Amino acid sequence: MVIEPLHFSTLYLPCDVDALHFTTTEELEPLSQIIGQESAQAAVDFDTTIRQEGYNLYAMGPSGSGKHSVITTFLEEKASNEAAPDDWCYVNNFKDHRTPIAIRLPSGQASRFKEEISEFIELLKTILPSLFESNEYRNAREAINQKYVEMQSAIFLRLQQEAEHYGVSMNTGSASRVTFVPVIDGKPLTAEEFKAIKGEEKEKITARLNAFETIVKDALREVSQLSKTMQRELMAFERKTTADTVETLLEELRESYKEVPKILAYLDALEQDVIKNVQDFIIKPDEMEIPPFMREYYTPSFRRYQINLFIAHEKHKAAPVIYEDNPTHQNLIGTIEHVSQMGTLVTDFSMIKSGALHKANGGYLILDARKLLIQPFAWEALKRVLRSKEVRIESLAQQYSLISTTTLEPEPIPLDVKVILIGERIFYYLLYHYDPDFKELFKVSADFEEDMPRNDENSRLYAQMIGTIASKNTLLPLNVEAVARVIEHASREAQNASKISTHLGTLSDLLKETDYWTRKAQRSITTKADIEAALQAQKARMDRIQNRLYEQIAEGTILINTEGNAVGVINALTYISMGGHRFGLPSRVTARTRLGKGEIIDIERKVELSGPIHAKGVMILSAYLGSTYAKEAPFNLSASLVFEQSYAMIEGDSASSTELYAILSSLSELPIAQNIAVTGSVNQFGEIQPIGGVNEKIEGFYDICIHRNPQGEYGVIIPHANVKHLMLKPEVVEAAKNGKFKIYAVRHIHEGIAILTGVEAGGADEKGIYPEHSVNGRIMARLQNFTKTLQQYHKNLTAEEKE
Repeated sequence: MVIEPLHFSTLYLPCDVDALHFTTTEELEPLSQIIGQESAQAAVDFDTTIRQEGYNLYAMGPSGSGKHSVITTFLEEKASNEAAPDDWCYVNNFKDHRTPIAIRLPSGQASRFKEEISEFIELLKTILPSLFESNEYRNAREAINQKYVEMQSAIFLRLQQEAEHYGVSMNTGSASRVTFVPVIDGKPLTAEEFKAIKGEEKEKITARLNAFETIVKDALREVSQLSKTMQRELMAFERKTTADTVETLLEELRESYKEVPKILAYLDALEQDVIKNVQDFIIKPDEMEIPPFMREYYTPSFRRYQINLFIAHEKHKAAPVIYEDNPTHQNLIGTIEHVSQMGTLVTDFSMIKSGALHKANGGYLILDARKLLIQPFAWEALKRVLRSKEVRIESLAQQYSLISTTTLEPEPIPLDVKVILIGERIFYYLLYHYDPDFKELFKVSADFEEDMPRNDENSRLYAQMIGTIASKNTLLPLNVEAVARVIEHASREAQNASKISTHLGTLSDLLKETDYWTRKAQRSITTKADIEAALQAQKARMDRIQNRLYEQIAEGTILINTEGNAVGVINALTYISMGGHRFGLPSRVTARTRLGKGEIIDIERKVELSGPIHAKGVMILSAYLGSTYAKEAPFNLSASLVFEQSYAMIEGDSASSTELYAILSSLSELPIAQNIAVTGSVNQFGEIQPIGGVNEKIEGFYDICIHRNPQGEYGVIIPHANVKHLMLKPEVVEAAKNGKFKIYAVRHIHEGIAILTGVEAGGADEKGIYPEHSVNGRIMARLQNFTKTLQQYHKNLTAEEKE
C-alpha cells in the first residue's frame, strides 16, 4: 500500500480566533482560580475538610504548574470563613524558672492580658514606694518598734537593779553589748585595783561577777529574741500591707479571667512573688551611693513579671494560612534564645520564640518538600509533632550536647494544624516507599496536571488566565490574535496539538517578556508579532550549542547526507534537551551485515556508550528479525549497528526503527533515500511506536536540509501515533504545502521501508514465501545464500578441520 505524505493542515492546529469572543484581554473577567486542575482542587478540598488524624496533604506536580498558587488561594478563601484560633502566651513559673507555663486564651485576648499585667506591675512600682513612705505606714512601723524598745528598756532596767544587788557597776554600750566591773564602798574598781586584791575577798568578788554574768547573758538572749520577734512582726506587717494592696489591685484581673484557671493560678503565684520581693519595688539605686557604671547590676529586674506574647491573633480574624519559606528545625518548632552576660549564656521564658507550627496552629501550614527534606532534623521534627499532636520546643544544641549551659523546658502546646507539602512527584514516591511514617501522616495526595484538553471552552478559560496574569503583573493587554498565538504555543509546550500546557511559570515568563517587546515597539496593545518576537528572543538566548552543531554539519565535520541513496545508511532524528532548550538533530546510523551466527552487534553497547533503554531497543529489533526471517531455519546473520560520530551516551529507543531500516537495507542491498530522516521505536511485531520531541526532531532535519539546498525536496518518517502531537513552525508547514518537505506517518516497519527504498516490503503467501523482488523477498534470498554458503563451507572441511 502506498503511504501518502500528511496533508499540511494536519501539521499545525491553529486556534480559532472567532471562538474566543473578545478583542483584548481587558474585556475578560479575571479568574479566581487556576484552570485545568479540577482533580487536584477536589483533593485539596477533601483534605482540608476532613478532620481525622493523619489526613495531611502532599501536592505534587512539576515545578511551575501552579501548585502553590492554587493551594494558597484555596486555603485563604477557606480560612476566611473559619474562626481565628486561640492565643498563646508563656509566663514565668515562679516555683521553677526552668519550666515556663503556657497559657491559652481566646483569640485577641493575649495582647490585652499582657498589657494588663504590664500596667499592674507599673502601678505597683508607683503605689508600693508611696505606701511605704506614707506617715500612716511609718507611724505603724514606729509603734511596733517602740513597743519592743520599751520591752528591751524594761529588761535593761531590771538588769541594772540586779547589778546593784551583786555589787557591780554596769555599762550598756548597745542592745547586744554590756560591760560591768565590781564596786567596793560605792567605787568601781579599776583593773589594777582588782588585780591587787588577794585571797578570799577576791574569790568572793569573782563569784559575784560570774553570777551576774550569767544573768547578763540570759538578759541579752531575751533582748536578742525580742529583736527577732520585732523583725518578724515588722516583716509580717510589711507583707500584710503589701498583700492588702496587691490583693486589691488584682481583684479586677481575677474577675476578668475567672474562666481561665491557669491565669488564676498564675496571679496567685505572682502575688506571692511580689510580696516576697517587695523590696525590689521600693529600692532606688539612683539614691544609693553606687558608681553609675555599677547601678545596672543593682537595679532590680522585673522581666520575670512580663508576659511572653507567644502567639496572638487579631480579634475576629480568620484562621491562619502560613507558608514557611525556610523550614529549618527552629523555624518549624520554635527556639529558645540566649544572651551573653558576663561571659555566660543565659535565658529566660521571655526568650522563647514561636515557630511556623505555632503560627499555623488552628489553621494551615504550607511547606516545600524539597526545602524541608534538605534541612537537618526538620523532617523528623515535623513527623514527631504530627504524631504527638503537640509542639515541644527543644534546643538541638542541648539535645546533642553541643553546649552545656542551662536551658529551659517550656510546657508543650497542643497542635491542631493541616500541613500541606508541595513538591515534585519523585519526592512523594520516594517518601511513600522508604518512609513508613509518611503514608500514615500524609494520607491525601493532590496530583496537578501538566496539561488540559484543548477545546473552545478551555481556550476561552486559558484566555482569561492570560488576562489575569497580565493584569496582576501590570502588563499591557493582549489582542485576540496574540492570545491565540499563546494558546498555540501552549499546545506546542504540551507536545500535543489537542492539549494545552498548564505550566503557569512558562506562561507567565512568556507574557512578561512579550510585554518588554511590546513596549519597545511603542505599542499599547500586545500583538501576535510581539509574541513571535519574545519566542524568537528566548530561542536566540539559548541556541548557541544548536547553532554550533548545525555549523559542523554544514561544514562537513559531522557527516550527514541529505541527497542521493546509500545501502545500510540512514538519517536518524535525535532529540536534545539542555538547560530548558530543546532541539532536534539528525544523526547518521549505519549497518553492515554478513554471514554469522544470528547476532546483532550494538557497537554503542559494546563500548558502554548506550543506556539500558537503547540496548533494549536493539534486542527488540533482533527478536523481530529472527521471528520474521528465521522461524524454522538457522539465522545465519551477523549485523553491526552504530551511531556514527557519536562520542557521548546514547539513551532511548526512538531510533530502534531507524536501526532496523538500516539492517533491512543492508540485507536486501536496496539503497535508502538520504533526503528522508526517520524516528520511531519498534516492537517485536514490527509495529511503529510513538516517541517524544517529534516537533523538534522534524524541524531540526528541515533546518539542516534547507540550509544546504533550499530548492531540494526532503521528508521525514514518523510514527502514526505522533500525528496528534504535531505543532510545527510555519516554515515547515509552508514547505509541506508546497511539496518541498513531506512528512510520512507509518504504523508498521513495512510501510517505512517501502518509502525509504521505493520498493514494496512484500507480504508472505500461504507458504510463507515473499515476492521475489520485494524487500522481504530479497532479504530471504540473501539469508538463504548465507545458509547455502555455510553448508558448503562445512561440507568442504576435512575431518580433521571439523574436529
